[in-house]
Amino acid sequence: MVLEIVTSVVLLVVGIAVLVIIHVCMVGRTFRMNQESIESGTLVQSSCTISEDDIKKLPWYDYKMDEDDDDDDDVDEKKRTAECTVCLEGFKVGDKCRLLPNCSHSFHVNCIDSWLIKTAACPICRTCVDLRTKLLEGK
Repeated sequence: MVLEIVTSVVLLVVGIAVLVIIHVCMVGRTFRMNQESIESGTLVQSSCTISEDDIKKLPWYDYKMDEDDDDDDDVDEKKRTAECTVCLEGFKVGDKCRLLPNCSHSFHVNCIDSWLIKTAACPICRTCVDLRTKLLEGK
């Protein structure tokens, strides 16, 4: 009887120790991954900012549908997939749209401007919007 109790207590202590070790390893791995992401710049950091003047310098265009295809199904598919992910509205011919320089994602000008004032990162891929990168590539 005593041997069974001792065995049960030992197994309980060993089980708890294994769970604690697994937990510590998982937390440590997650912490290291977050640190690596921050150091490599893949996570949006609070230092990712852009001024309102720089926002106004971002490229923009008037949206237009490519009517080259005669297939109505292709045109309908393009209309359904071409939308601003900030307001979730589809682009209409003549809408003023802005193209982000680092990732080439498009949004309505008003939508992305108000977004970038709060968070200077693309709402889709979370890439920091940086005009200097595009300017350096152009040289």
